[in-house]
This record gives sequence, C-alpha cells and structure tokens, in this order.
Amino acid sequence: MGKQQKTVSLKQLKSWGQALGFADLGVTHTNLSAAEAYLFSWLKAGMHGDMHYMAAHRNKRSRPDNLLPGTVSIISVRMDYLRKSAQPAAEHLQQSKRAYIARYALGRDYHRLMRKKLQKLAEQIATVTGPFVYRAFTDSAPVMEKAIAANAGLGWIGKNTLLLNRHAGSWFFLGELYTGLQLPVGQPSSNHCGSCSRCMEVCPTGAIIAPYRLDARLCIAYLTIESHGPIPLQLRPLIGNRVFGCDDCQLYCPWNRFPHYTEEDAFKARHGLDQAELLELFTWDEKTFNKNSEGTVLRRLGYERWLRNLAVGLGNASSQADIIEALQAKQNHPSALVREHVRWALSRQLSNSQDNSATLT
Repeated sequence: MGKQQKTVSLKQLKSWGQALGFADLGVTHTNLSAAEAYLFSWLKAGMHGDMHYMAAHRNKRSRPDNLLPGTVSIISVRMDYLRKSAQPAAEHLQQSKRAYIARYALGRDYHRLMRKKLQKLAEQIATVTGPFVYRAFTDSAPVMEKAIAANAGLGWIGKNTLLLNRHAGSWFFLGELYTGLQLPVGQPSSNHCGSCSRCMEVCPTGAIIAPYRLDARLCIAYLTIESHGPIPLQLRPLIGNRVFGCDDCQLYCPWNRFPHYTEEDAFKARHGLDQAELLELFTWDEKTFNKNSEGTVLRRLGYERWLRNLAVGLGNASSQADIIEALQAKQNHPSALVREHVRWALSRQLSNSQDNSATLT
C-alpha cells in the first residue's frame, strides 16, 4: 500500500489564512451543479452582454475539474478592502463634479496581491501534506467564486448577486485555491436577505431586474468597465458621476451598515482618487494616466475608455464654464469613441448653461 497523505484541519487552514491577511477562509467540494444551471440560464438570456468569455469557458467555470484536472477540494478566502480613511462614498456621489470610483479600485490592484498570499498558503499546506496539485485564482480565470464562497460558508449570494456576510457585509475580495487534496469542507451559509429589496430599489439603472437576477447590460460596472463600445444614450444620464464601477447596491444594503474596515496599506486611495474632481482627471494626458494607473485596476480601461467615462460624468455635472472649455478642447480627439461622448457631454453642458441663463433673466 502507498503511503497515506497527511491532511490539515479547517482550524489550521483558517489560522494560516488569518496570518496571511485573509479575513476568513472556508473549504468546499467541487459540485457547482445548482450554480451551473443558473449560469447557463443567464447566458441563454444574453444578460452577459459583450462578455463573450463568460460563454466561451462556461464548462470550465462551473466544473472545476475541467479547469484544473484533479481538483478535489477548493479553499475560498475573503479579503476586506474598505478603508476607513477614504472619503465617505455616499457623500461623494452627491457631488456631481467629483469623479466616483468604486471603492475596490482606489488602491493597489488586488489580483497579484491575493494570488501571492494564496501561493504562500499552498506552500504552508505542503509542509504538512507534501507536494500536491493546486492553482490559485483571484477573479482572473473562469471561476464561480461567489458560488464557491457560499458553499464554503463565507456568506450567501444576495439579491444584488454579490456575496454577503453577516459580519462583514460585502466590501471584500474573494480568492480560491483549487487543490487535489481531500480537505474537511464547511457548511454553506443560510440566506439572510429576507424580504429586503433595498438594492433593487436604489440601483440607478434598474439592472437588478429581479431578486438574484442582474442584467449586466444595464449595470454601471459593466458599462464603465467591461463594455468597450459607446455607452447607450438612454443610460448615460443615469450613470451620474460614476466613472469606474458602481457601489450603490452595497452602500444601501442593511448588512453594510457597520462595515468591516481593513488596515491593509495596499488598499489606501492613490493619487487622491477618493476625492478627485472629474475635470482634474479629464485633463490627464495619456502619459499621466498610464503613470497614475500603474499597479491599479484602472489600467485595464485604457486611456480611451477613461476619457469616455469621464466625458459622461462631465455631461451629468452641473453646468460650469471650465467644464465646457475642457470638453471643447477634446471635440476633435483622434478617437471616435471619445469624440462621440465628448460631444454628447458638451451638448448637455451647453443646454444646461442656456437654461440657467434663461432662469436668471
């Protein structure tokens, strides 16, 4: 008989995870059949929009062994990202000349940070079990991270389709370590949304079309980050000053009334992005954008879509002469995408300016 492989306890794993900076850790099996049925239905309805990769890798996404052959157990981890020092998000949204950037994107790019920590966790486990098959993921491959986390007991998937935790709300990142080890699994969390529908009521574009059903094509996070083309005309006024993502369904969720703040320095706001004005960011040239977005998730936008989003924000801002001047300066930008959004914004600004003049006279 072969030598039996040593295993580790869930208590050990949680202790090691905490030492690495993870706020919570759980373990689950690889059966995602219920989540798979939901995913296939969602894809069939076309709610993924232009995110074609969602359909291209759907079997790998819902069947872990297809992504990493030999996967037996999955470790799911949570890392909180909300900093107490950042300007209060709700207040920021009320100031139309400010640029609202989703709280998760204010600091350092979390992907590499979490993967490194997951790698260290795997190495720690190997000191007990010996070498084993594994792979670390952080929102960077076809992985159903929310379903996995829910099965591992880290929370439940709420009506806004985010993972919610009774003690930490939803201001956190998730990561996974697929393993070939037979590990002790936890129990799934129960659902605590009850009759609350606050997230559905406050969504600026009505993207949460039913409980637990999000139409990405209407979601501001999709429109400002995932979409590469023009933002639909009818949705632009609803975006307000949100230029990278949207946090509204989190801001007004009762489970986020007492957020769990992090002391992780990597998530401190860079370049004053938690209080920057639209006009200030719009004046960045491409070199400045590349420099200031280095090491952050903002970089994935690219300069062209950065200007697209800011133009929409400026079009929704209260009328101001220097905003009009800045938009006019970019009317003939080399990018057709930028030009189209700049001209839309300029039209809005000039119209509001004329309305204000008429009111004064």
